[in-house]
Amino acid sequence: MPIVTFVSNEGDSLTVDAPSGGALADICDKNDAPVPFSCRSASCGTCRIVVLEGAEVLLPPEDEELEILDVFGNKPNQRLACCAKMKNGGGAVKVRPVADHE
Repeated sequence: MPIVTFVSNEGDSLTVDAPSGGALADICDKNDAPVPFSCRSASCGTCRIVVLEGAEVLLPPEDEELEILDVFGNKPNQRLACCAKMKNGGGAVKVRPVADHE
Protein backbone atom coordinates (compact mmCIF):
# COMPACT_ATOMS: atom_id res chain seq x y z
CA MET A 1 0.00 0.00 0.00
CA PRO A 2 1.41 3.45 -0.89
CA ILE A 3 2.25 5.91 1.85
CA VAL A 4 1.70 9.66 1.53
CA THR A 5 3.43 12.25 3.67
CA PHE A 6 1.92 15.73 3.64
CA VAL A 7 4.23 18.49 4.85
CA SER A 8 2.67 21.84 5.74
CA ASN A 9 4.40 25.10 4.87
CA GLU A 10 5.03 25.45 8.62
CA GLY A 11 6.99 22.17 8.62
CA ASP A 12 4.43 19.92 10.33
CA SER A 13 3.92 16.56 8.67
CA LEU A 14 1.20 13.93 8.42
CA THR A 15 1.93 10.43 7.09
CA VAL A 16 -0.96 8.18 6.02
CA ASP A 17 -1.52 4.88 4.26
CA ALA A 18 -3.23 5.35 0.92
CA PRO A 19 -5.41 2.89 -0.95
CA SER A 20 -3.83 1.64 -4.15
CA GLY A 21 -4.81 3.85 -7.05
CA GLY A 22 -6.37 6.47 -4.80
CA ALA A 23 -6.97 10.09 -5.73
CA LEU A 24 -4.79 12.47 -3.73
CA ALA A 25 -7.79 14.80 -3.16
CA ASP A 26 -9.71 11.96 -1.46
CA ILE A 27 -6.70 11.11 0.69
CA CYS A 28 -6.44 14.78 1.70
CA ASP A 29 -10.12 14.91 2.64
CA LYS A 30 -10.08 11.70 4.68
CA ASN A 31 -7.03 12.77 6.67
CA ASP A 32 -7.37 16.57 7.03
CA ALA A 33 -4.15 17.02 5.09
CA PRO A 34 -2.70 20.55 4.96
CA VAL A 35 -3.51 21.13 1.28
CA PRO A 36 -5.89 23.98 0.36
CA PHE A 37 -8.65 23.33 -2.18
CA SER A 38 -11.14 25.57 -3.94
CA CYS A 39 -12.68 24.45 -7.25
CA ARG A 40 -11.59 20.78 -7.17
CA SER A 41 -11.87 20.68 -10.96
CA ALA A 42 -8.47 21.71 -12.31
CA SER A 43 -9.41 25.28 -13.03
CA CYS A 44 -7.99 27.46 -10.23
CA GLY A 45 -4.61 26.06 -9.12
CA THR A 46 -5.32 26.54 -5.40
CA CYS A 47 -4.33 22.94 -4.67
CA ARG A 48 -0.90 23.09 -6.32
CA ILE A 49 1.59 20.92 -4.50
CA VAL A 50 5.31 20.33 -4.75
CA VAL A 51 6.24 16.66 -4.96
CA LEU A 52 9.28 16.48 -2.68
CA GLU A 53 9.86 12.72 -3.06
CA GLY A 54 8.31 9.81 -4.90
CA ALA A 55 6.93 11.43 -8.07
CA GLU A 56 7.09 7.98 -9.68
CA VAL A 57 4.33 6.80 -7.31
CA LEU A 58 1.88 9.20 -8.99
CA LEU A 59 0.25 8.63 -12.37
CA PRO A 60 1.43 11.13 -15.02
CA PRO A 61 -0.60 14.34 -15.28
CA GLU A 62 -3.38 14.46 -17.87
CA ASP A 63 -3.96 17.31 -20.33
CA GLU A 64 -6.42 19.22 -18.11
CA GLU A 65 -3.91 19.32 -15.25
CA LEU A 66 -1.03 20.25 -17.55
CA GLU A 67 -3.00 23.21 -18.93
CA ILE A 68 -3.47 24.72 -15.45
CA LEU A 69 0.12 23.99 -14.43
CA ASP A 70 1.20 25.80 -17.62
CA VAL A 71 -0.60 28.94 -16.41
CA PHE A 72 1.62 28.87 -13.31
CA GLY A 73 4.83 28.33 -15.28
CA ASN A 74 4.81 24.51 -15.25
CA LYS A 75 7.51 24.36 -12.58
CA PRO A 76 9.29 21.05 -11.97
CA ASN A 77 7.69 18.70 -9.47
CA GLN A 78 4.45 20.69 -9.19
CA ARG A 79 1.09 18.94 -9.49
CA LEU A 80 -2.56 19.66 -8.71
CA ALA A 81 -3.79 17.68 -5.71
CA CYS A 82 -7.29 17.64 -7.20
CA CYS A 83 -5.98 15.69 -10.22
CA ALA A 84 -3.04 13.64 -8.95
CA LYS A 85 -3.69 9.93 -8.48
CA MET A 86 -1.58 7.23 -6.87
CA LYS A 87 -0.45 4.26 -8.94
CA ASN A 88 -1.46 0.78 -7.85
CA GLY A 89 1.12 -0.93 -5.67
CA GLY A 90 3.54 0.25 -3.04
CA GLY A 91 5.80 3.23 -2.69
CA ALA A 92 5.94 6.51 -0.85
CA VAL A 93 5.33 10.09 -1.90
CA LYS A 94 5.99 13.28 0.05
CA VAL A 95 4.22 16.52 -0.91
CA ARG A 96 3.65 20.03 0.40
CA PRO A 97 1.44 22.90 -0.74
CA VAL A 98 3.07 25.45 -3.03
CA ALA A 99 4.14 28.46 -0.95
CA ASP A 100 2.95 31.96 -1.87
CA HIS A 101 6.41 32.98 -3.14
CA GLU A 102 6.73 29.99 -5.51
